[in-house]
Amino acid sequence: RSGKLTPSQVARNIIAMLEDCDKSTPPLRAIVQWDQEQIMLMAEASTTRYRNKCTLSCLDGIPVCLKEEIKVVPYHHRAGTVYLGTEPETEDATVAKKLREAGAIIIGVSNMHELGTGTTGCNPNRYHKIARNPYKPNHFTGGSSSGSAAAVAAGLCPVAIGTDAGGSVRIPSSFCGVVGLKGTFGRISAHGSLPLSYSTVSVGPICTSVADAAIVYSILAEPDPLYPYGLKQPKPTLSDMCAPDLKGLKLGVDWTFFKACDAEVLSACEKAVEHLQSLGASVVEVSLPEMEEARVAHVICVLSEMRDFLQPDFNKHFHDMNLETRANLALASQFTAVDYITANRQRTRSMRFLREIFSTVNCILTPAVPSTAPRIYESDLLTGNSNMAFTARSMRFMQLGNFTGIPGLVVPIGYSTAGLPISLQVMAKWWDEAVLLRIGLKLEQFRDQTKKPSIYYDILA
Repeated sequence: RSGKLTPSQVARNIIAMLEDCDKSTPPLRAIVQWDQEQIMLMAEASTTRYRNKCTLSCLDGIPVCLKEEIKVVPYHHRAGTVYLGTEPETEDATVAKKLREAGAIIIGVSNMHELGTGTTGCNPNRYHKIARNPYKPNHFTGGSSSGSAAAVAAGLCPVAIGTDAGGSVRIPSSFCGVVGLKGTFGRISAHGSLPLSYSTVSVGPICTSVADAAIVYSILAEPDPLYPYGLKQPKPTLSDMCAPDLKGLKLGVDWTFFKACDAEVLSACEKAVEHLQSLGASVVEVSLPEMEEARVAHVICVLSEMRDFLQPDFNKHFHDMNLETRANLALASQFTAVDYITANRQRTRSMRFLREIFSTVNCILTPAVPSTAPRIYESDLLTGNSNMAFTARSMRFMQLGNFTGIPGLVVPIGYSTAGLPISLQVMAKWWDEAVLLRIGLKLEQFRDQTKKPSIYYDILA
Protein backbone atom coordinates (compact mmCIF):
# COMPACT_ATOMS: atom_id res chain seq x y z
CA ARG A 1 0.00 0.00 0.00
CA SER A 2 2.86 2.38 0.75
CA GLY A 3 4.13 1.98 -2.81
CA LYS A 4 7.65 1.04 -1.64
CA LEU A 5 7.24 -2.19 -3.55
CA THR A 6 4.97 -3.15 -6.43
CA PRO A 7 3.51 -6.54 -7.41
CA SER A 8 5.44 -6.16 -10.69
CA GLN A 9 8.78 -5.88 -8.86
CA VAL A 10 7.94 -8.95 -6.75
CA ALA A 11 6.90 -10.86 -9.87
CA ARG A 12 10.20 -10.02 -11.61
CA ASN A 13 12.07 -11.30 -8.54
CA ILE A 14 10.05 -14.53 -8.57
CA ILE A 15 10.72 -15.11 -12.29
CA ALA A 16 14.48 -14.72 -11.67
CA MET A 17 14.23 -17.13 -8.74
CA LEU A 18 12.20 -19.69 -10.69
CA GLU A 19 14.97 -19.69 -13.29
CA ASP A 20 17.57 -20.01 -10.55
CA CYS A 21 15.94 -22.88 -8.64
CA ASP A 22 15.61 -24.91 -11.86
CA LYS A 23 19.39 -24.58 -12.39
CA SER A 24 20.48 -25.23 -8.80
CA THR A 25 22.05 -28.54 -7.75
CA PRO A 26 19.88 -30.40 -6.98
CA PRO A 27 16.99 -28.51 -8.65
CA LEU A 28 14.22 -27.59 -6.16
CA ARG A 29 11.45 -28.82 -8.52
CA ALA A 30 8.71 -27.04 -6.55
CA ILE A 31 7.04 -25.28 -9.50
CA VAL A 32 6.88 -27.54 -12.56
CA GLN A 33 5.03 -25.26 -15.00
CA TRP A 34 5.25 -21.50 -15.14
CA ASP A 35 4.98 -18.76 -17.76
CA GLN A 36 6.76 -15.43 -17.47
CA GLU A 37 4.21 -13.59 -19.60
CA GLN A 38 1.24 -14.87 -17.55
CA ILE A 39 2.91 -13.91 -14.27
CA MET A 40 3.74 -10.38 -15.48
CA LEU A 41 0.23 -9.78 -16.90
CA MET A 42 -1.38 -10.49 -13.51
CA ALA A 43 1.30 -8.55 -11.62
CA GLU A 44 0.98 -5.44 -13.81
CA ALA A 45 -2.82 -5.45 -13.47
CA SER A 46 -2.38 -5.64 -9.67
CA THR A 47 0.23 -2.84 -9.69
CA THR A 48 -2.29 -0.62 -11.50
CA ARG A 49 -4.99 -1.45 -8.92
CA TYR A 50 -2.66 -0.50 -6.05
CA ARG A 51 -1.79 2.75 -7.82
CA ASN A 52 -5.49 3.55 -8.23
CA LYS A 53 -6.31 2.43 -4.67
CA CYS A 54 -8.87 -0.13 -5.85
CA THR A 55 -7.43 -3.49 -4.77
CA LEU A 56 -9.69 -6.55 -4.91
CA SER A 57 -8.88 -8.31 -1.61
CA CYS A 58 -6.12 -9.01 0.95
CA LEU A 59 -4.65 -11.38 -1.65
CA ASP A 60 -4.30 -8.76 -4.39
CA GLY A 61 -0.74 -8.93 -5.73
CA ILE A 62 0.15 -11.93 -3.54
CA PRO A 63 2.00 -14.76 -5.34
CA VAL A 64 0.33 -18.19 -5.13
CA CYS A 65 0.79 -21.59 -6.78
CA LEU A 66 -1.63 -24.49 -7.20
CA LYS A 67 -0.98 -28.23 -7.17
CA GLU A 68 -0.91 -29.77 -10.65
CA GLU A 69 -4.02 -31.82 -9.75
CA ILE A 70 -6.01 -28.57 -10.09
CA LYS A 71 -6.94 -27.03 -13.46
CA VAL A 72 -5.18 -23.71 -14.09
CA VAL A 73 -5.30 -21.90 -17.46
CA PRO A 74 -3.08 -22.14 -19.58
CA TYR A 75 -1.06 -24.95 -17.97
CA HIS A 76 -1.21 -28.69 -18.60
CA HIS A 77 -3.43 -30.56 -16.14
CA ARG A 78 -1.02 -33.49 -15.73
CA ALA A 79 -1.63 -34.43 -12.07
CA GLY A 80 1.95 -35.63 -11.78
CA THR A 81 1.81 -37.95 -14.82
CA VAL A 82 3.46 -37.93 -18.25
CA TYR A 83 0.27 -38.89 -20.12
CA LEU A 84 -2.53 -36.58 -18.84
CA GLY A 85 -3.07 -32.95 -19.88
CA THR A 86 -1.68 -33.25 -23.39
CA GLU A 87 -3.32 -29.90 -24.29
CA PRO A 88 -3.11 -26.64 -22.28
CA GLU A 89 -6.09 -26.13 -19.95
CA THR A 90 -8.83 -23.76 -21.14
CA GLU A 91 -10.93 -23.58 -17.98
CA ASP A 92 -9.93 -22.78 -14.39
CA ALA A 93 -10.90 -24.89 -11.39
CA THR A 94 -13.13 -22.99 -8.93
CA VAL A 95 -10.22 -22.27 -6.53
CA ALA A 96 -8.04 -20.93 -9.36
CA LYS A 97 -10.91 -18.72 -10.53
CA LYS A 98 -11.50 -17.38 -7.01
CA LEU A 99 -7.80 -16.62 -6.52
CA ARG A 100 -7.76 -14.70 -9.82
CA GLU A 101 -10.89 -12.78 -8.78
CA ALA A 102 -9.12 -11.89 -5.51
CA GLY A 103 -6.22 -10.42 -7.51
CA ALA A 104 -3.66 -13.08 -6.55
CA ILE A 105 -0.75 -13.70 -8.93
CA ILE A 106 -0.62 -17.35 -9.96
CA ILE A 107 3.09 -18.06 -10.41
CA GLY A 108 2.53 -21.55 -11.83
CA VAL A 109 1.51 -25.07 -10.93
CA SER A 110 3.39 -27.12 -8.38
CA ASN A 111 4.90 -30.57 -8.39
CA MET A 112 3.06 -33.55 -6.90
CA HIS A 113 3.32 -37.26 -6.24
CA GLU A 114 2.01 -39.00 -9.39
CA LEU A 115 -1.82 -39.10 -9.18
CA GLY A 116 -1.55 -38.44 -5.44
CA THR A 117 -0.71 -42.09 -4.76
CA GLY A 118 1.94 -41.60 -2.05
CA THR A 119 3.15 -39.51 0.87
CA THR A 120 6.84 -38.97 0.02
CA GLY A 121 6.51 -36.69 -3.02
CA CYS A 122 8.82 -39.01 -4.96
CA ASN A 123 8.00 -38.63 -8.66
CA PRO A 124 10.90 -39.66 -10.92
CA ASN A 125 9.17 -39.09 -14.27
CA ARG A 126 10.60 -36.70 -16.87
CA TYR A 127 8.16 -33.80 -16.38
CA HIS A 128 8.38 -33.68 -12.62
CA LYS A 129 11.45 -35.14 -10.92
CA ILE A 130 11.63 -35.09 -7.14
CA ALA A 131 10.73 -31.93 -5.23
CA ARG A 132 13.39 -31.20 -2.60
CA ASN A 133 12.85 -30.30 1.03
CA PRO A 134 14.12 -26.71 1.45
CA TYR A 135 15.40 -27.56 4.95
CA LYS A 136 17.52 -30.47 3.73
CA PRO A 137 17.56 -30.96 -0.05
CA ASN A 138 18.56 -34.63 0.31
CA HIS A 139 15.26 -35.29 2.11
CA PHE A 140 11.72 -35.65 0.75
CA THR A 141 9.10 -32.91 0.99
CA GLY A 142 6.29 -35.34 1.78
CA GLY A 143 3.31 -35.79 -0.52
CA SER A 144 1.26 -35.69 -2.39
CA SER A 145 1.19 -31.83 -2.48
CA SER A 146 5.00 -31.90 -2.54
CA GLY A 147 5.76 -28.87 -4.70
CA SER A 148 3.16 -26.71 -2.94
CA ALA A 149 4.84 -27.15 0.46
CA ALA A 150 8.36 -26.80 -1.00
CA ALA A 151 7.41 -23.55 -2.79
CA VAL A 152 6.06 -21.97 0.41
CA ALA A 153 8.96 -23.19 2.60
CA ALA A 154 11.51 -21.92 0.07
CA GLY A 155 9.90 -18.47 0.01
CA LEU A 156 8.76 -18.57 -3.64
CA CYS A 157 5.21 -17.70 -2.56
CA PRO A 158 3.48 -17.33 0.83
CA VAL A 159 0.43 -19.31 -0.32
CA ALA A 160 -0.03 -22.59 -2.18
CA ILE A 161 -3.10 -24.73 -2.73
CA GLY A 162 -3.04 -28.49 -2.24
CA THR A 163 -5.49 -31.37 -1.99
CA ASP A 164 -5.68 -33.82 0.91
CA ALA A 165 -7.21 -37.34 0.73
CA GLY A 166 -4.83 -39.03 3.20
CA GLY A 167 -2.73 -36.17 4.55
CA SER A 168 -1.60 -34.76 1.20
CA VAL A 169 -1.71 -31.12 2.42
CA ARG A 170 -0.75 -31.78 6.04
CA ILE A 171 2.14 -34.26 5.58
CA PRO A 172 4.23 -32.07 3.21
CA SER A 173 3.39 -28.98 5.31
CA SER A 174 4.75 -30.81 8.37
CA PHE A 175 7.88 -32.09 6.65
CA CYS A 176 8.62 -28.62 5.20
CA GLY A 177 7.86 -26.62 8.35
CA VAL A 178 4.87 -24.62 7.08
CA VAL A 179 1.18 -24.32 8.02
CA GLY A 180 -1.32 -26.65 6.30
CA LEU A 181 -5.11 -26.54 6.60
CA LYS A 182 -7.42 -29.33 5.47
CA GLY A 183 -10.91 -27.87 5.64
CA THR A 184 -14.04 -29.84 6.46
CA PHE A 185 -15.02 -32.16 3.59
CA GLY A 186 -16.85 -29.95 1.06
CA ARG A 187 -15.87 -26.62 2.68
CA ILE A 188 -13.64 -25.48 -0.23
CA SER A 189 -14.79 -26.47 -3.71
CA ALA A 190 -12.83 -29.25 -5.40
CA HIS A 191 -14.49 -28.59 -8.76
CA GLY A 192 -11.80 -28.70 -11.47
CA SER A 193 -9.53 -30.90 -9.39
CA LEU A 194 -9.04 -34.51 -10.50
CA PRO A 195 -11.66 -36.54 -8.54
CA LEU A 196 -9.19 -39.24 -7.50
CA SER A 197 -10.91 -40.11 -4.21
CA TYR A 198 -14.08 -38.06 -4.17
CA SER A 199 -15.32 -39.02 -0.67
CA THR A 200 -12.12 -38.28 1.28
CA VAL A 201 -10.45 -35.35 -0.47
CA SER A 202 -10.44 -31.76 0.77
CA VAL A 203 -8.79 -28.75 -0.86
CA GLY A 204 -6.75 -26.53 1.45
CA PRO A 205 -4.12 -23.82 1.71
CA ILE A 206 -0.44 -24.30 2.61
CA CYS A 207 0.94 -21.03 4.00
CA THR A 208 3.80 -19.41 5.86
CA SER A 209 1.60 -18.53 8.84
CA VAL A 210 -1.75 -19.30 10.48
CA ALA A 211 -2.96 -15.75 9.76
CA ASP A 212 -2.23 -16.27 6.04
CA ALA A 213 -4.10 -19.59 6.12
CA ALA A 214 -7.08 -17.83 7.73
CA ILE A 215 -7.10 -15.16 4.99
CA VAL A 216 -6.97 -17.72 2.18
CA TYR A 217 -9.58 -19.89 3.91
CA SER A 218 -11.95 -16.93 4.27
CA ILE A 219 -11.65 -16.19 0.53
CA LEU A 220 -11.99 -19.79 -0.73
CA ALA A 221 -14.51 -21.31 1.71
CA GLU A 222 -18.08 -21.10 0.45
CA PRO A 223 -20.64 -23.20 -1.41
CA ASP A 224 -20.00 -23.74 -5.12
CA PRO A 225 -22.98 -24.71 -7.33
CA LEU A 226 -20.55 -26.86 -9.36
CA TYR A 227 -19.49 -28.88 -6.28
CA PRO A 228 -22.52 -30.50 -4.63
CA TYR A 229 -20.76 -31.79 -1.48
CA GLY A 230 -20.38 -28.35 0.08
CA LEU A 231 -23.74 -26.80 -0.78
CA LYS A 232 -25.32 -27.15 2.67
CA GLN A 233 -22.36 -25.79 4.65
CA PRO A 234 -22.83 -23.21 7.42
CA LYS A 235 -21.27 -19.80 6.84
CA PRO A 236 -17.50 -19.83 7.53
CA THR A 237 -16.47 -17.59 10.43
CA LEU A 238 -13.21 -16.58 12.08
CA SER A 239 -14.96 -15.96 15.42
CA ASP A 240 -12.72 -15.58 18.49
CA MET A 241 -9.69 -16.32 16.33
CA CYS A 242 -7.73 -13.47 17.90
CA ALA A 243 -8.88 -14.06 21.51
CA PRO A 244 -6.04 -13.18 23.92
CA ASP A 245 -5.96 -16.67 25.50
CA LEU A 246 -7.48 -20.14 25.27
CA LYS A 247 -9.61 -20.00 28.43
CA GLY A 248 -12.61 -22.30 28.32
CA LEU A 249 -11.26 -24.51 25.53
CA LYS A 250 -11.06 -28.25 26.10
CA LEU A 251 -8.32 -30.05 24.17
CA GLY A 252 -8.88 -33.78 23.73
CA VAL A 253 -5.85 -36.10 23.73
CA ASP A 254 -5.80 -39.88 23.37
CA TRP A 255 -2.35 -40.35 24.91
CA THR A 256 -1.85 -43.94 23.71
CA PHE A 257 -2.53 -42.86 20.13
CA PHE A 258 -0.59 -39.58 20.58
CA LYS A 259 2.56 -41.35 21.76
CA ALA A 260 2.94 -43.65 18.74
CA CYS A 261 5.69 -41.51 17.18
CA ASP A 262 9.45 -40.95 17.29
CA ALA A 263 10.91 -39.74 20.61
CA GLU A 264 11.99 -36.33 19.25
CA VAL A 265 8.55 -35.71 17.74
CA LEU A 266 6.81 -36.77 20.97
CA SER A 267 8.98 -34.54 23.14
CA ALA A 268 8.28 -31.43 21.02
CA CYS A 269 4.55 -32.18 20.77
CA GLU A 270 4.13 -32.77 24.51
CA LYS A 271 5.80 -29.42 25.24
CA ALA A 272 3.50 -27.70 22.73
CA VAL A 273 0.45 -29.17 24.51
CA GLU A 274 1.79 -27.80 27.83
CA HIS A 275 2.15 -24.39 26.15
CA LEU A 276 -1.55 -24.46 25.15
CA GLN A 277 -2.46 -25.39 28.74
CA SER A 278 -0.45 -22.43 30.03
CA LEU A 279 -2.76 -20.17 27.97
CA GLY A 280 -5.84 -21.36 29.85
CA ALA A 281 -6.95 -24.41 27.84
CA SER A 282 -7.61 -27.66 29.69
CA VAL A 283 -6.43 -31.05 28.42
CA VAL A 284 -9.03 -33.79 28.57
CA GLU A 285 -8.13 -37.45 28.05
CA VAL A 286 -10.29 -39.00 25.35
CA SER A 287 -10.36 -42.44 23.77
CA LEU A 288 -10.43 -42.69 19.97
CA PRO A 289 -12.09 -46.07 19.39
CA GLU A 290 -11.51 -48.48 16.50
CA MET A 291 -8.58 -46.56 15.02
CA GLU A 292 -7.12 -49.66 13.35
CA GLU A 293 -10.50 -50.43 11.74
CA ALA A 294 -10.79 -46.80 10.60
CA ARG A 295 -7.25 -46.91 9.18
CA VAL A 296 -7.94 -49.99 7.06
CA ALA A 297 -11.36 -48.71 5.99
CA HIS A 298 -9.87 -45.36 4.88
CA VAL A 299 -7.30 -47.15 2.69
CA ILE A 300 -10.06 -49.30 1.14
CA CYS A 301 -12.19 -46.20 0.38
CA VAL A 302 -9.34 -44.15 -1.09
CA LEU A 303 -7.83 -46.92 -3.22
CA SER A 304 -11.22 -48.25 -4.42
CA GLU A 305 -12.32 -44.78 -5.54
CA MET A 306 -8.96 -44.12 -7.22
CA ARG A 307 -9.05 -47.47 -8.98
CA ASP A 308 -12.60 -46.77 -10.18
CA PHE A 309 -11.67 -43.35 -11.56
CA LEU A 310 -8.35 -44.51 -13.04
CA GLN A 311 -9.56 -47.82 -14.51
CA PRO A 312 -9.23 -46.59 -18.14
CA ASP A 313 -5.76 -45.14 -17.38
CA PHE A 314 -4.64 -48.38 -15.74
CA ASN A 315 -5.65 -50.31 -18.84
CA LYS A 316 -4.36 -47.83 -21.41
CA HIS A 317 -1.39 -46.08 -19.74
CA PHE A 318 -0.04 -48.79 -17.43
CA HIS A 319 3.49 -48.48 -18.84
CA ASP A 320 3.46 -44.68 -18.58
CA MET A 321 2.86 -44.84 -14.82
CA ASN A 322 5.51 -44.88 -12.10
CA LEU A 323 6.09 -48.31 -10.54
CA GLU A 324 4.61 -47.24 -7.20
CA THR A 325 1.39 -46.05 -8.87
CA ARG A 326 1.04 -49.38 -10.66
CA ALA A 327 1.56 -51.27 -7.41
CA ASN A 328 -1.05 -49.20 -5.55
CA LEU A 329 -3.64 -49.55 -8.30
CA ALA A 330 -2.94 -53.28 -8.60
CA LEU A 331 -3.48 -53.61 -4.84
CA ALA A 332 -6.70 -51.58 -5.17
CA SER A 333 -8.07 -54.05 -7.71
CA GLN A 334 -8.08 -56.73 -5.00
CA PHE A 335 -10.76 -54.93 -2.95
CA THR A 336 -14.34 -56.10 -3.48
CA ALA A 337 -17.67 -54.27 -3.44
CA VAL A 338 -18.29 -55.90 -0.05
CA ASP A 339 -15.01 -54.42 1.26
CA TYR A 340 -16.04 -50.96 0.09
CA ILE A 341 -19.51 -51.21 1.66
CA THR A 342 -18.07 -52.52 4.95
CA ALA A 343 -15.51 -49.69 4.96
CA ASN A 344 -18.31 -47.12 4.59
CA ARG A 345 -20.22 -48.72 7.46
CA GLN A 346 -17.09 -48.20 9.53
CA ARG A 347 -17.09 -44.56 8.42
CA THR A 348 -20.59 -44.09 9.85
CA ARG A 349 -19.42 -45.65 13.14
CA SER A 350 -16.29 -43.48 13.32
CA MET A 351 -18.33 -40.34 12.67
CA ARG A 352 -20.73 -41.29 15.46
CA PHE A 353 -17.82 -41.80 17.90
CA LEU A 354 -16.45 -38.38 16.95
CA ARG A 355 -19.82 -36.70 17.44
CA GLU A 356 -19.80 -38.00 21.02
CA ILE A 357 -16.18 -36.94 21.61
CA PHE A 358 -16.82 -33.42 20.27
CA SER A 359 -19.73 -33.01 22.67
CA THR A 360 -17.11 -33.01 25.47
CA VAL A 361 -14.04 -31.33 23.85
CA ASN A 362 -13.43 -28.51 21.33
CA CYS A 363 -10.64 -30.26 19.47
CA ILE A 364 -8.36 -33.30 19.29
CA LEU A 365 -4.58 -32.90 19.38
CA THR A 366 -2.06 -35.29 17.80
CA PRO A 367 1.45 -35.02 16.40
CA ALA A 368 1.20 -34.22 12.67
CA VAL A 369 3.46 -37.03 11.39
CA PRO A 370 5.19 -39.66 13.59
CA SER A 371 8.62 -38.89 12.10
CA THR A 372 10.53 -36.17 10.27
CA ALA A 373 11.09 -36.13 6.49
CA PRO A 374 12.83 -39.27 5.16
CA ARG A 375 16.05 -39.25 3.18
CA ILE A 376 16.22 -39.41 -0.63
CA TYR A 377 18.44 -42.19 -2.04
CA GLU A 378 20.03 -42.37 -5.50
CA SER A 379 17.73 -45.21 -6.56
CA ASP A 380 14.66 -43.05 -5.76
CA LEU A 381 15.71 -40.60 -8.49
CA LEU A 382 15.70 -43.35 -11.11
CA THR A 383 12.91 -45.77 -10.23
CA GLY A 384 10.94 -44.00 -7.52
CA ASN A 385 10.24 -45.21 -4.03
CA SER A 386 7.61 -47.63 -2.76
CA ASN A 387 7.62 -48.16 0.97
CA MET A 388 4.15 -49.23 2.12
CA ALA A 389 5.24 -49.30 5.78
CA PHE A 390 6.36 -45.64 5.60
CA THR A 391 3.18 -44.61 3.75
CA ALA A 392 0.98 -46.26 6.37
CA ARG A 393 2.97 -44.74 9.25
CA SER A 394 3.09 -41.23 7.77
CA MET A 395 -0.72 -41.22 7.44
CA ARG A 396 -1.29 -42.46 11.00
CA PHE A 397 -2.56 -39.16 12.45
CA MET A 398 -4.06 -37.94 9.16
CA GLN A 399 -6.57 -40.60 8.16
CA LEU A 400 -9.26 -39.87 10.74
CA GLY A 401 -9.75 -36.38 9.28
CA ASN A 402 -10.06 -37.66 5.71
CA PHE A 403 -12.20 -40.65 6.60
CA THR A 404 -14.77 -38.70 8.63
CA GLY A 405 -14.45 -35.28 6.93
CA ILE A 406 -13.43 -33.28 10.02
CA PRO A 407 -11.02 -30.35 9.52
CA GLY A 408 -7.36 -30.44 10.57
CA LEU A 409 -4.57 -27.86 10.88
CA VAL A 410 -0.84 -28.57 11.18
CA VAL A 411 1.46 -25.94 12.67
CA PRO A 412 5.28 -26.17 12.92
CA ILE A 413 6.44 -26.28 16.55
CA GLY A 414 10.18 -27.02 16.34
CA TYR A 415 13.00 -29.02 14.80
CA SER A 416 14.73 -32.35 15.25
CA THR A 417 18.43 -32.42 16.20
CA ALA A 418 19.11 -32.95 12.48
CA GLY A 419 17.32 -29.63 11.78
CA LEU A 420 14.15 -31.08 10.19
CA PRO A 421 10.74 -29.54 11.04
CA ILE A 422 8.27 -31.07 13.53
CA SER A 423 4.57 -30.11 13.66
CA LEU A 424 1.48 -30.58 15.84
CA GLN A 425 -1.99 -31.27 14.45
CA VAL A 426 -5.28 -29.85 15.75
CA MET A 427 -8.59 -31.38 14.57
CA ALA A 428 -12.07 -30.02 15.31
CA LYS A 429 -15.68 -30.93 14.66
CA TRP A 430 -17.19 -30.46 11.21
CA TRP A 431 -17.27 -26.81 10.01
CA ASP A 432 -15.40 -25.52 13.09
CA GLU A 433 -12.23 -24.34 11.33
CA ALA A 434 -12.38 -21.14 13.44
CA VAL A 435 -11.28 -22.97 16.61
CA LEU A 436 -8.37 -24.57 14.71
CA LEU A 437 -7.12 -21.16 13.61
CA ARG A 438 -7.53 -19.73 17.12
CA ILE A 439 -5.43 -22.54 18.62
CA GLY A 440 -3.02 -22.42 15.66
CA LEU A 441 -2.20 -18.75 16.30
CA LYS A 442 -1.25 -19.61 19.88
CA LEU A 443 0.79 -22.65 18.78
CA GLU A 444 2.91 -20.37 16.58
CA GLN A 445 4.03 -18.50 19.70
CA PHE A 446 5.41 -21.74 21.16
CA ARG A 447 8.26 -22.01 18.67
CA ASP A 448 10.94 -19.69 20.02
CA GLN A 449 12.73 -19.35 16.68
CA THR A 450 12.15 -20.08 13.02
CA LYS A 451 15.19 -21.52 11.31
CA LYS A 452 15.71 -20.40 7.75
CA PRO A 453 15.72 -23.34 5.31
CA SER A 454 18.96 -24.02 3.44
CA ILE A 455 17.10 -23.21 0.18
CA TYR A 456 15.38 -19.87 0.68
CA TYR A 457 14.46 -17.06 -1.70
CA ASP A 458 13.65 -13.58 -0.45
CA ILE A 459 11.13 -12.37 -3.04
CA LEU A 460 10.92 -8.92 -1.44
CA ALA A 461 14.65 -8.23 -1.65
